Amino acid sequence: MPQVLALAAPNATAPLARAFIPRRDLKPDDVEIDILYCGICHSDLHTARNEWAVWPTTYPCVPGHEIVGRVSRVGSAVNSHKVGDPVAVGCMVDSCQTCESCRMGLEQYCDNGQTIFTYNSPDPHGTAPTTYGGYSQAITVHQKFVLRVPPNLDLAATAPLLCAGITLYSPLRHWNAGPGKKVGIVGLGGLGHMGVKFSAAMGAHTVLFTTSENKIADAKRLGADQVVLSKNRAQMLAHNRSFDLIIDTVSAAHNLDNYLSLLRRDGTLVLVGAPDTPHPSPTVFNLLIPRRSIAGSGIGGIAETQQMLDFCARKNIVSDIELIRTDQINEAYDRLVKADVKYRFVMDMKTLN
Repeated sequence: MPQVLALAAPNATAPLARAFIPRRDLKPDDVEIDILYCGICHSDLHTARNEWAVWPTTYPCVPGHEIVGRVSRVGSAVNSHKVGDPVAVGCMVDSCQTCESCRMGLEQYCDNGQTIFTYNSPDPHGTAPTTYGGYSQAITVHQKFVLRVPPNLDLAATAPLLCAGITLYSPLRHWNAGPGKKVGIVGLGGLGHMGVKFSAAMGAHTVLFTTSENKIADAKRLGADQVVLSKNRAQMLAHNRSFDLIIDTVSAAHNLDNYLSLLRRDGTLVLVGAPDTPHPSPTVFNLLIPRRSIAGSGIGGIAETQQMLDFCARKNIVSDIELIRTDQINEAYDRLVKADVKYRFVMDMKTLN
């Protein structure tokens, strides 16, 4: 059983530090990947610090589910990837593969509850008590959960597409964002900046909601047709009953009624941010009269994630990133809490050595 160097959280309060972790021996359907870059997601911080009561952390915890690397070895039954290929791994590394959702390519919604996340899930192979993520030198993954990276994409800036990207791409596709549709994106962070890019690239009229005047110019650079300051009541009222779709990326509890009122009849407010406390309950009549909906969306299945990467290659879309060394991880976590990044940290995993 090979051992690889990683960055691990030993408990909820200690800083992440270098540690050796086990990886499983190569199986016939496995792909072994040398990790080049790994994005830093807010979920990584929440998990490392055990801040989600619904998903308690098993320690040591090695976060990281925005992984880009190159294939170093393949198992005897692998036919989808070869040594040297640029590849990616996102939020999942396995599922039951037999339920209706899995057969439909919606592994993230496995009906049997057997989605195996890239880190902090029970390890079905028994290599460790829990799965270990991409803050490491290498990872071994079943070929079905390994994605092809198109050759024209910058590898470092591709990494956040595996979570931030697909988290916004999936609901935009599911609710048919495109020409003739008016789409709102709430928040301009790691998720929101990808939502603006994708919505604009799909041809929708794209509006960014923000609390900060400092983000107006950047939102327009990223593709927003309009920017609304959500604390400005007049600006909000000007868009009353006009949106087909609003995607809310904010990961703190807040009043949803302000955005529900902006939806037209049969419009949908989709929540993709994951606050650690519930949102206040919305006004029921705000839903009933115009037949509005509140929905949630997770990441995307493997097939849809590959579709997203191919879309990015055609449209020349990647994330806006700040590339850091692995020894800057704890500083990056502190800055992430302060929203001090435009718009996603990515670690150069070669610096782990």
